[in-house]
Amino acid sequence: MANKKLIIVESPSKSKTISTYVKDDVLVLSSKGHIRDLATSGKDGLGIDIENDFQPSYKIIKGKNNLVKELKQKAKNREVLIATDQDREGEAIGWHLAQILELDPNAKNRIVFREITKQAITEALEHPRKIDQELVNSQEARRILDRIIGFKLSKLLQSKIKSKSAGRVQSVALKLIVDLEKKIEAFIPETYYEIDAQFPDFKASYHIPAKKRLSKEEADQIVKTSTNPFHISDIQTRNTKRKSKPAFITSTLQQDSINNLYMSASRTMMVAQKLYEGIEINDETIGLITYMRTDSNRLAAPFIKETNEFILNQYGKKYLGHYKVSTKENAQDAHEAIRPTSIYRTPDMMSSYLDKDELKLYKRIYERTLASLMSDALFESTKVKITSNDNIYNLEGSILKFDGHTKVYQDQKQVDKLLPKLEINQELKASEVLAIEKVTTPPARYSEATLIKEMESLGIGRPSTYAAIIQTLKNRAYVSLETKRFVPTEQGRLTSKELDSFFHKIINVDYTSKMEKKLDGIAEATESGVEIVSNFYHSFIPMIEYAQEHMKKVEPKMTDELCPKCGKPLVIRKSRYGEFIACSGFPKCRYIKGNEEQTDK
Repeated sequence: MANKKLIIVESPSKSKTISTYVKDDVLVLSSKGHIRDLATSGKDGLGIDIENDFQPSYKIIKGKNNLVKELKQKAKNREVLIATDQDREGEAIGWHLAQILELDPNAKNRIVFREITKQAITEALEHPRKIDQELVNSQEARRILDRIIGFKLSKLLQSKIKSKSAGRVQSVALKLIVDLEKKIEAFIPETYYEIDAQFPDFKASYHIPAKKRLSKEEADQIVKTSTNPFHISDIQTRNTKRKSKPAFITSTLQQDSINNLYMSASRTMMVAQKLYEGIEINDETIGLITYMRTDSNRLAAPFIKETNEFILNQYGKKYLGHYKVSTKENAQDAHEAIRPTSIYRTPDMMSSYLDKDELKLYKRIYERTLASLMSDALFESTKVKITSNDNIYNLEGSILKFDGHTKVYQDQKQVDKLLPKLEINQELKASEVLAIEKVTTPPARYSEATLIKEMESLGIGRPSTYAAIIQTLKNRAYVSLETKRFVPTEQGRLTSKELDSFFHKIINVDYTSKMEKKLDGIAEATESGVEIVSNFYHSFIPMIEYAQEHMKKVEPKMTDELCPKCGKPLVIRKSRYGEFIACSGFPKCRYIKGNEEQTDK
């Protein structure tokens, strides 16, 4: 039977999975990601027409010509449906495909799905829509801005200070790391004191007002006047609830995976992509999780219904939570949390089909989602106030009364802190009262998880870009990792310093955060992409021209040796692999010390 429809997705593994869900007359092919990108023609090789409203010029990506030729051939006499990912990049890839294949821009030839299951694909095929041009415009404006900054700034830094690249968000992330390092270096430790009173069955801590630090003299006086007998002046017991955390979004999945599974952000996204695109289970390829690039905690109504039934059957009514369903429920809604495609595919059931990392990540996603729909955990919390000569000591205890959602998912192990039976006005005798010397510590450096959390809270970048930004900082040797914390390298510091000197108006948190909101506004048709790009370009170019004239060029360090090939001085140069000694006459002379055989060729 001849194929009547052609569905185009982004990845080959996804096309393989979807092929098993559709009829024989449907052909599923992959674009293997982007097929076109900005050309490197035009003024300064930016690929945009500055004089004509910054119109972009696109060309087929190197190595993709044969693929494009095949897609054009297969699209002939077929109804084409574009099923690229349901985010900004996916919409742009879909638009480029539609342009290349000369599809009707007003036709409903776009389908999206949040999970790769037979039901989701069937529903998507029943609800095609037009390509979202506002979303495409938003991606296009981002790409143009990143091209302008990337080309212009990177070229400047390469020529002046030998730094490999700069970026709209990348450079702000580097600034966060460098600025924090400056605070750490400027930190002056202070000595302060805490006081503990030790009783036969427990230890109580002296109450210190917020933001106050006790000096040695103050601590000694408190210890001196804290004499037996002590008295219990107040006991407060109350029940507290601990609500479950919402299902994962991209950033929280990355943070949780880094902290608990010891996977990097980029590794986490690679594994999540595999779980999303499909796993071979009993001769059938099944997508195990929903799309992993999302900033929404929402869960779909059918999934909530299924999971509520599961909780009811597995744990009982008291474990059932009270999740409020969003009113914006429809088959084409792309914004949903990262969750399992079926709550009935438990981690134990999937263990024989997944490798170690896949199973670990699937288990966290599964348990976090399940817990998000379960009831609150209940605790009995007790606070006791103990006094001696107007000195107040505090004692706290906590008992888990009902485990609720913690039955399936915990960030940290819950340990009951039991207290002995105590009564108001009861006399107590302390065995000792001690002043404990403490020293303030500098702020902790960023880990991958805390850097992602900071970027998200500041509104710079987007969850789908965090892993790539961090990887770029590593690849450019702007940062190194020490005990899993980011330390700026000498080159990273120099790069941030020069950017701060000449481009502080745009390479800062506030500007970048506001730009993110403006770019999002294009997708909502409240902002003009042409206006945003034009305003940026005409304010940015004078900065580049000024920096080109005034930024000092960093020359390689001279040695006292001469090149054995041409007689010019040898200098110390840097590469991503470290320092090396080479001829100052490069590129005419390519002598490298210790690599004479290669340079003689």
